[in-house]
Amino acid sequence: MQPLAALPQAVRVAVRGICTDIDDTLSTHGRLTAEAYAALQRLREAGKRVIPITGRPAGWCDHIARMWPVDAVVGENGAFYMRYDAPSRRLVKRFLVDDATRKANRARLAAVAERILAAVPGSALASDQLYREADLAIDFCEDVPALPRAAVDRIVALMQAEGMTARVSSIHVNGWFGDYDKLGMTRTLLAEAFATDLDAERERWIFAGDSPNDAPLFAYFPHSVGVANVRSFSDRIATLPRYVTVGEAGAGFAELARALLD
Repeated sequence: MQPLAALPQAVRVAVRGICTDIDDTLSTHGRLTAEAYAALQRLREAGKRVIPITGRPAGWCDHIARMWPVDAVVGENGAFYMRYDAPSRRLVKRFLVDDATRKANRARLAAVAERILAAVPGSALASDQLYREADLAIDFCEDVPALPRAAVDRIVALMQAEGMTARVSSIHVNGWFGDYDKLGMTRTLLAEAFATDLDAERERWIFAGDSPNDAPLFAYFPHSVGVANVRSFSDRIATLPRYVTVGEAGAGFAELARALLD
């Protein structure tokens, strides 16, 4: 990983949009700081597309799409996107899977959750599980004492044994039925909402993240950026970001915004 200062000036000027993780990338110790929020606002005012890509639930994403200074949000690790259409005063929701299938899958996810909680002492349902449409989130350090890595690996293995896709964030293990991911839904969003072919334009986009579930995006975007706390997962991320900030979490994201705008 190179320091963010090594990002070429020509690349900074050409950047059209920023995709960013939320937990421990925008947020700091579970809080969205004024500095990070202001960085989102500055980027948007400068004419950049700003799109959070998160494992957080549909209930949160409804709020984010409506009220944050962003263009859209991809949630539950790629299960959907949401964007607020201001002229029509309408929240646009785009799910990959239909309502009936999501409802059936939620019953399956609840059964898997019971087995995981029984098998992995100290784990818990994520506090935001009630607001999820398509996935299961098991908390290993957000609202519970941090579990050892062996316990996190056990949660992943149990999900995979049920035929689920499993991804580890900085706070949760997320699992779902299906082979979709954050990158696929981001492509869909940009094509459908903004007439943008991401594969043709990825040199003009930045992705910022911090944890193992961001690895596919680090690999895809030529100008991927990790906030400094990405180093705590460096032995568990298949592809590391190309650049890394000096600051951690929200301070690191604000540093990225300054690098692009100042």
